[in-house]
Amino acid sequence: MPAYNAEKTLVSTFREIPFDIVDDVIIVDDASKDNTFEIAKKTGIKHIIQHKKNKGYGGNQKTCYDTALNLGADIVIMVHPDYQYTPKLIPSMVYLLSSGLFHVVMGSRILGKGALKGGMPLYKFIFNRILTFLQNFIIGQKLSEYHTGYRAFTKEVLQKINYHANSDDFVFDNQILVQIFYAGYEIAEITCPTKYFSDASSINLKRSVKYGLGVLGTSFKYRLQKMGLANYSIFNIKTNA
Repeated sequence: MPAYNAEKTLVSTFREIPFDIVDDVIIVDDASKDNTFEIAKKTGIKHIIQHKKNKGYGGNQKTCYDTALNLGADIVIMVHPDYQYTPKLIPSMVYLLSSGLFHVVMGSRILGKGALKGGMPLYKFIFNRILTFLQNFIIGQKLSEYHTGYRAFTKEVLQKINYHANSDDFVFDNQILVQIFYAGYEIAEITCPTKYFSDASSINLKRSVKYGLGVLGTSFKYRLQKMGLANYSIFNIKTNA
């Protein structure tokens, strides 16, 4: 769980984790300004890491994945501790990965009617649909969305892609998906209900525009690399993984 100022929602998220199939929980507090770290300790979470300096959303995820791999995880699931996504979907996501059908599963807010029903602001929904359409067209895929923060990976995928070459900002989320496609993996999606409320994390309009430009930039890098016209480090494959 990559956490930042999640003191009001961390416990609610933690309580929904199905511990009959989840072996370990990792929370990385990215130098929160509230009591996220102290509350995490009270939950009994075994692996709690606190960044003394804020490393950004992408930098937080790098620490999360590094820690999970060092612990020997076979399946790694990212769920935000802001209670926007329910951990109750973890068993379904794990089944798709453990069965060998897929190496990556995402909880999609767009499949079905979960996004607007769950309170996603209309402008964010429209922004999501436009970006997804453009990215699918540029890189030749058919995901329902690229912008959900609910993801599950097999160890193989995380060991193979060069996620450390990605941004430390929000566009990390998009870069890692494009890396996965470039490495030849398919991505499964399942319908995910979502909740938008005042305590759920969100980025403002300025950062949303920056993120959108980053998404398009990543898409064009993918296309140029596929055409043999460029060579970007984010697409380097770890052959010894």
